[in-house]
Amino acid sequence: MEPGNRRLIRPPLAAVKEQRPLREGVPPPRKDAAAKKVMPPDQTNAENFYYLKQMQSKTPMTVVLKDGEILNGVIEWYDKCCLKLNRDGAPNLLIYKSNVKYMHKA
Repeated sequence: MEPGNRRLIRPPLAAVKEQRPLREGVPPPRKDAAAKKVMPPDQTNAENFYYLKQMQSKTPMTVVLKDGEILNGVIEWYDKCCLKLNRDGAPNLLIYKSNVKYMHKA
C-alpha cells in the first residue's frame, strides 16, 4: 500500500462550535472579541525603495534642508539616519535625514 494523501475525517472546529447547544443565560461568544486589531507595520519600506531607485539610476536630486539651504547632487548611499550626497565641483556631503525638509528630482 502506497503512502498517499491521507485526509482526516474530522469536521472543522468552527462547524463543531456552531452545532454545540448554547447554555441558558450565557450569550454566544462574540466573533470580533477573538479577532484583535493588528498593528500596522513600523516600516513600509517605501523610503528604502525610493532611495534604491534613485541610487541605481543616479538621478540628480535637489535636497532642501530645514534652514532653507538647497543642495544638488546624486545619492550615493543611505543609512537609517544619513544620506551621502555626491556633488559635482563641490565636496560630497553626509546629511542627517532629520535636517532634510524635503527632496525632489532635479
